[in-house]
Amino acid sequence: MMCTTQPYSRVFLEIGNWPIYWYGVIIATGAFLGLLLATRESDRLGLKKDIFVDLLVFAIPAAIIFARIYYVIFEWDRYADGPWWGIFAIWEGGIAIHGALIGSVLTAWIYARVRKISFWQLADIAAPSLLLGQAIGRWGNFMNQEAYGGPVSEEAYNNFLRFVPDFIMNQMCVDGVMHHPTFLYESVWSFIGIAILLYLRKVNPRRGEIFFSYLIWYSIGRYFIEAMRTDSLYLFGTTIRVAMLISVLIIVGSVIAMFYRRKTGLADKHYNGKKVNKKKK
Repeated sequence: MMCTTQPYSRVFLEIGNWPIYWYGVIIATGAFLGLLLATRESDRLGLKKDIFVDLLVFAIPAAIIFARIYYVIFEWDRYADGPWWGIFAIWEGGIAIHGALIGSVLTAWIYARVRKISFWQLADIAAPSLLLGQAIGRWGNFMNQEAYGGPVSEEAYNNFLRFVPDFIMNQMCVDGVMHHPTFLYESVWSFIGIAILLYLRKVNPRRGEIFFSYLIWYSIGRYFIEAMRTDSLYLFGTTIRVAMLISVLIIVGSVIAMFYRRKTGLADKHYNGKKVNKKKK
C-alpha cells in the first residue's frame, strides 16, 4: 500500500550541540515506571525498599551492554570492516531485547547471591516491571521508525488497520510504502501480559512461576510478531530468525523448569513466601 507522510523527529530536545533522543527518553520512562511497580510490590511483601533501586543501578548498564553485544554478534558482517567505533554506536540503533534480558537476569542472579536473598522472589516481583518496560520501550522503536513489519495490503488496512490512529500509521510510512506496526502489536501483547502477571500475584503460585509465565507469554507473542518483521537477526544467512529460535527455546525451557522445580521440591514456597503445604501420602 503506497503512502506519503513526513516522519516524526527522533530528537526530543537539543541542549547546545547535544541531542536528546526520544528513544532514550522513552526507555528511561519505562525503566522508571517499572521500578515504581517493583518497589511498591517489594514493600508490600516486606522487603527493603532499596533492593530494586540498588539492583537497577547494576542491571541497566548490564542490560545495555549485553543488548549491544548480542546484536553485534549476529550482525558482525556489518561491523567487521570498521570503523571499530561503530560497535559502540548505540545511538545509531542496534540493541536486542533478548540480550538485555540475559544481562539483567544474570545481574539479578549475582545480586541476589551477594545480598543473600531469593533470586526467584526478585524475579517474580520484577517480571511485570520487565514487561512494562518492554511495552513502553517499543514506542522508542516507533519514534525511530524501526522494528516495523512487511508492507500492508489494501485488504489488511481496510479490515483492521484502519482502526489504528493515523499518527501511528503515518509513522509506518517508510519510503512511500505503508508497513505493519509490529512495535504496536508487541506493545499491546505486553500490556495484556502485565494484566495476567498481576492476576497471578493474587493467585499466589509457587516462586519462580510468575517469572516463567512472563518468559512464556512474551516469547509466544515475540515468535509470531518476529515472523512479520523486516529487520530480524538471522542464523545461517536468511534461514533461521534468531528471535524466533530463542523464543521457542525459552518457552520449552521455562515449562521444563517449572515442572522440574515442583518435582524436586525446589519450588517449596509460594510467591508470598509461605511454605507449600505438601499432602501426605
